[in-house]
Amino acid sequence: MPKVTIGFITNTRIPAIQDDKFSRISKKVGVNLVFINSTKDFNIEDIKEKAKECDIIYNDEADYISLELAKSLELFGHNVVELSKSYYYTEDKWLLYLKCLKHKIPTPKTILLSSDLVSVREELKNFNRFPVILKRIAGFRGDFVDKADSADQAVEIIKHFWEKGEDRFPILAQEFIHSYSYRVTTIGGKVVQTALKKNKDWKATGVTAKRAWKFKIDNELRNLLNKLKKIIDIDICGFDFAKQGDHWTLIEVNAEPGYDFFACEYNMLVQKVLEHLKKLAKKKATHKLTNGHKKSAH
Repeated sequence: MPKVTIGFITNTRIPAIQDDKFSRISKKVGVNLVFINSTKDFNIEDIKEKAKECDIIYNDEADYISLELAKSLELFGHNVVELSKSYYYTEDKWLLYLKCLKHKIPTPKTILLSSDLVSVREELKNFNRFPVILKRIAGFRGDFVDKADSADQAVEIIKHFWEKGEDRFPILAQEFIHSYSYRVTTIGGKVVQTALKKNKDWKATGVTAKRAWKFKIDNELRNLLNKLKKIIDIDICGFDFAKQGDHWTLIEVNAEPGYDFFACEYNMLVQKVLEHLKKLAKKKATHKLTNGHKKSAH
């Protein structure tokens, strides 16, 4: 098979540190990298031409315009990682909660709030788990997440979310778990990094924690990850856990996880991502070739 070409969706006008790392390490891995920039390349004919060169396309961004670009490329029949359905189903925080309930995976108690603020007060009163975490069903890098100590405060936060986001996105109220944040990064279902994120404030997920430490995966967490591997369709994934007493609980899952928790492991993770994408592209090509031979034999 010729050298694998990977399309790389980015959204920076000036190459970011991560773009440079992928570009440099792609040479070491032995793959071609084609940058598809969602901030300036959204001419559909140009995009189709660029994508023709690619065996697989990796969306490295979590913003909505890059997601639209990834969806467009899927529509044209390209092999995209991650699939857009992972954003609309797996990363949807309400659907993730329901999936956890279905598969008996521990996660904080959660309710989906109505869009009527009078009803919201009543729903929170019945939920009766203050303080609560309020979050949109979709959000990136810890944005649109806040803590409320009362129904009145919750209503003000929701109003702020709606004003800030210029849209009435559905909001969740979630039981507050007082815990550090424990990130487990997996590639192809294999654990490649752990990062314990601490913060003096209540929030340690997203990009608020300034430092991180390694932690060991015990048997309970390993069993949880094995269960999650069967139901989470994100190939390169960041799982955020908390400790509730002595037990683990899942907070959320993230496509396009951060690779920069530890400077000494940044290059290693980028290399593993590229090697994994290369492997997926070769597997797809082999499968296509095998099917082609079967058809010609008939």
